[in-house]
Amino acid sequence: MKKIPYKIYLSEDEMPKYWFNLRAKMKELPEPFVNPGTGEYCTKEELLPVFCEELVDQELNTTEQYIEIPEEIRDFYKMYRPSPLVRAYCLEKELDTPAEIYYKYEGTNTSGSHKLNSAAAQAYYAKKQGLAALTTETGAGQWGTALSMACAYFNLDLSVYMVKVSAEQKPHRRAVMETYGAKVIASPSNTTNAGRKILAETPDTNGSLGCAISEAIEVAVTTDSCKYVLGSVLNHVGLHQSIIGLETQIACDKYDIKPDIIIGCAGGGSNLLGLIAPFMADKIEGKNDIDFVAIEPASCPSLTRGRYALDFGDTGKTTPLIRMYTLGSGFMPSPNHAGGLRYHGMSPIISKLYHDGYIRAKSYTQNEVFEAATQFARIEGILPAPESAHAIKAAIDEAVACKASGEKKVIVFGLTGTGYFDMTAYMNYNAGNMTDYIPTDEDLQIGFDSLPQVEQK
Repeated sequence: MKKIPYKIYLSEDEMPKYWFNLRAKMKELPEPFVNPGTGEYCTKEELLPVFCEELVDQELNTTEQYIEIPEEIRDFYKMYRPSPLVRAYCLEKELDTPAEIYYKYEGTNTSGSHKLNSAAAQAYYAKKQGLAALTTETGAGQWGTALSMACAYFNLDLSVYMVKVSAEQKPHRRAVMETYGAKVIASPSNTTNAGRKILAETPDTNGSLGCAISEAIEVAVTTDSCKYVLGSVLNHVGLHQSIIGLETQIACDKYDIKPDIIIGCAGGGSNLLGLIAPFMADKIEGKNDIDFVAIEPASCPSLTRGRYALDFGDTGKTTPLIRMYTLGSGFMPSPNHAGGLRYHGMSPIISKLYHDGYIRAKSYTQNEVFEAATQFARIEGILPAPESAHAIKAAIDEAVACKASGEKKVIVFGLTGTGYFDMTAYMNYNAGNMTDYIPTDEDLQIGFDSLPQVEQK
C-alpha cells in the first residue's frame, strides 16, 4: 500500500475538464422552479431577465451528466487549482483515534474559499454574453470577494449587497472587494425599493442573505446590460462546485482511499453539493454506502428544523418558488458569526437528497464550533472560516466516536475556507463573550407563517 502523503496534490493535467451534473444520476429530480404568479413551472424565458442565458441552460439541464468547462475558465482555475486533499495526521494523533481524517482544502486563493469556482464561471458567461455589469449578495464576504476577483479579471462592473451585520463585523472584507473594483452596499439599504421596505418593517434588522438577494435582483432587472448572479443554492452553482468532489475522488482513487463518511457545512448548499456529487452518484447506483452529513448552525437550522416546502429564495419575495428545506423567507437569522450559513433555505438538490434519506443533518451552536476551530488551528495550523469549522466539529465528533468504538473509519470533510477576516468572531470567543442562540418553536413559526400558499397547476 502506498504511503499517503500529508497533502495529495494533483497535476494541472489531472484537473477535471468537465463539471459533474448530479441530477442526471438522481432517481427522482428536485421539483422545478414555480412561477408564483401562475403556479406553473418556470420557463427559460421567465428566467432570462435575471440570469445569463448559458447559466439558465445549466440551471435547467437535468440530463447531461458531464458539462465541459470552457478553456478560459480552466485557465483561470489553474491560478489556484487543483487544491490539495490533506491527511490530518496531526489531528488524528491528538485525538488518539483509529479513524483516518482527510480534508479538501479550498482556501488556497485570495478570496479564501471555494466560492471562486463558481464566480469565475459566472463572470465568464456574463462577459461572453456581452454584459457590462453584475449584481450579487454576500453574507460572510467570501462570495463577494470571489466575484469581485472574477469580475476584475473579466473586466465587468460589480455591485455587492453585503449583509449588514457581516459588513459591520468584517470591514476588511469590504476593503478587499473594493480593491478589486466592486461597489459594496450594506444590506438592507436605502438604495432599492426592497431595502427601503425591509427597513420600514424592521428598522433594527441585522440583515440576511434573503434581504441582500432582493436588493441585488432589483438592481439587475432595472439596469441595462446587467444580470444577477448567486453564490449558492441554485443548481448551476452546485454544478460549478462539483470540481471539488471530482478532484477529491481522483485523489482518493490514487491512494485507494475509500471514504466512509463525507461531511460538509451547509448554508445554501453549494460547497456540500460540490464535495459529494460524484460520490453521491455512486451511492445512488449502489456502488458505495457512504454516510453523507450536512452541518448547519443551530441558530439557522434549515434542514434539522425546517419544512420541505415551496418558498421564495429571498426576503422581498421576488424570486421563483423553490421546493426546498426552509425556515420561511420571513425568517430573520440571529447575527451568527458564520455569515455564509445564515440563509433561510437550502439547495433544492441537497433538500431532495435529504428528503429522500441520502443525507443526514446535524446542527451545532457557535461555542461548540469555535472550540473545534481553535483546536484545529492549534493542531493542523490552518485558521478555519467559521462556516468550515462546522464541518471540523462534526469530523472531530466522528473521530472521537471511532475511538470509543474501535472502528477505523475514513472521514473526509470540506475545509471550505480560511478565517483570517473573521478575527472579530475569534476575539469574541477567546474573550468568552460569544453567545449561543437557538430559535424557539415560536421564533420558527414566524418564518413558517411567511410561507406562500400556492395553487400549483
